[in-house]
Amino acid sequence: SDSGSDSEDSSLSDSELQEAFARGALKPGLNVVLEERPKRRNDTDGLKQCLAEFRQQLAWVERLDVTLGPVADPVSQSASTSDAVDPENDFQREMSFYRQAQAAVLEALPRLRKLQIPTRRPDDYFAEMAKSDQQMQKIRQKLKSKQEAMERSEKAKQLRAMRKYGKKVQVEILQRRQKEKKNMLNAVKKYQKGLSDKLDFLDEEQTSSQGNKKGSASQRTKKGPNAKRRYKNQKFGFGGKKKGSKWNTKESFNDVSSFQSKVAHNKGPGKGGRGGKGGKKALNKRPGKRARQKMKNRAR
Repeated sequence: SDSGSDSEDSSLSDSELQEAFARGALKPGLNVVLEERPKRRNDTDGLKQCLAEFRQQLAWVERLDVTLGPVADPVSQSASTSDAVDPENDFQREMSFYRQAQAAVLEALPRLRKLQIPTRRPDDYFAEMAKSDQQMQKIRQKLKSKQEAMERSEKAKQLRAMRKYGKKVQVEILQRRQKEKKNMLNAVKKYQKGLSDKLDFLDEEQTSSQGNKKGSASQRTKKGPNAKRRYKNQKFGFGGKKKGSKWNTKESFNDVSSFQSKVAHNKGPGKGGRGGKGGKKALNKRPGKRARQKMKNRAR
């Protein structure tokens, strides 16, 4: 009830204040009512005086200020004004800045050359970098790590491509072999059934195997013995097979140039007939293995 009465009193007091303000009974105090807003002043004389105070009459070389409009557009052959540039179009806005800077350069460079002021850096020009050596080292390491990662990825791509190519070649070889095997089996079946009388594929296989053997033999002959082996062959001979070297062969059996009938029939000197020195011992002596073999061959 107390809070309600306080609010009523405050509301009444506010209404009374509003009525007093409307009648003009309130006197100026803390709340000052402004009748009209202050007018803006354009003190041109004061501005010029301030400008003259801080202006310094220096040479143009010390100031290097150039105030020009943009250079003529080579497309339209006319200087574009600020009104023609759309501020929302980023390209047009940047191009206007570029042409204005270009016009300033075209105006300032001849004046600098006339004053004999160099406009290019010398070849041995040295300037301290804005970034520290530690930061540049970090950047260099980062660039190096990126380059190594790119190289690793490139090598991995090449290895994958080589694996794919190897698998492709292997599959092609297996398919070709299966096809050749299938064709050979079909040819054999046709030959067994009597549908064909040609077995050319067998001749081709034999010739290919013989060609491989000849090639390997030619490689072996081309290689030849080394110097140590040649020296030993020259000193001790070629050696060779010892066992069975005295066995009879077809050529030695047919060769009868060294046959002597007197020796074969025991008619030689000292081994002659019955009146000789050998006597009956020579007759009773059993002939050798080679003589028995020759006798059997003659009997045949």
